[in-house]
Amino acid sequence: MTNDQNATVTVSLAQLSPMDWARFGLQQVAYLRPVVLNGIHAVAIHAADGTHIGAAPNLETAAAAVVEHEMAPVLVH
Repeated sequence: MTNDQNATVTVSLAQLSPMDWARFGLQQVAYLRPVVLNGIHAVAIHAADGTHIGAAPNLETAAAAVVEHEMAPVLVH
């Protein structure tokens, strides 16, 4: 990518609205967050916009489920 292309990307991202940022990566990224559900440790899976889309008993299973759906898992803690 050239410097001009980098500048264009930077300007474009700076102009995103809060709603656009909420949708950014929606189909590509899933966030994994350790939680306690009913007294049991688990990992919650959330879409990029924060929507809860699932849970798994551990990080490895959660990450595998995300990858199986052709998304990239990102740990949030």
